[in-house]
Amino acid sequence: METTIETIEEVARRPSPAPRPQSLAFDGEILWMGSLETSRLYAIDPHTWSVREEAQAPGRPIGMVAVGDELRVVSSETEEDHRIIKKFIPGHGFKKEGAIPCPDDTGSFLGYDGDLLYVSQFYNRVIISVDDNGHFGKPIPAPHDICGQVIVDGCFYLITTDDEETEDYFLTRVDARNGKVVAEDIARVPFRARALAYDGKRFWTNHREQHEIVAFTASIPQR
Repeated sequence: METTIETIEEVARRPSPAPRPQSLAFDGEILWMGSLETSRLYAIDPHTWSVREEAQAPGRPIGMVAVGDELRVVSSETEEDHRIIKKFIPGHGFKKEGAIPCPDDTGSFLGYDGDLLYVSQFYNRVIISVDDNGHFGKPIPAPHDICGQVIVDGCFYLITTDDEETEDYFLTRVDARNGKVVAEDIARVPFRARALAYDGKRFWTNHREQHEIVAFTASIPQR
């Protein structure tokens, strides 16, 4: 018998400051968004919904995550769509040093657990750790295509789907602690979501083709 899961509860839906919002990251104060349309990053005050800072990206900002006072951004560059993880420092811009090519030139969304960076591969359905020297860890499998990623309390929370052209999307939790991978779809997402961030109370994602940014909550089952 198929288990019925709840649908996320939207608590806010805001117009994106730029069309086709793709990547999201929360740094403890600011919600950062990267637009596919403009190839720029936007620092959004989540309380006033005003843009505090903008910056031109070196390519299309596919995914990003806060790492301390900095951001790491998966940048899609050249007509061949090379995927490179770049360092961004608010107020200063992107840095040339420290760039890391994605494994197999494939990567989309990023997570950070306070120690390691993790890059997800959309169609390969895996999450791969990346250290500061650009060394990659063993792939962690996910049950669906990965459309967004954030790490909360040691677990990966993902936006996932089996068919990106449908409206069948999920909030999926992957617990890879203790050497065992346990994956569970914990809520349905009723639109084609991209990216995932968490501000301590709410998840954030993009309804990209509607040019909107959505905050939502979901009941997290206890294990």
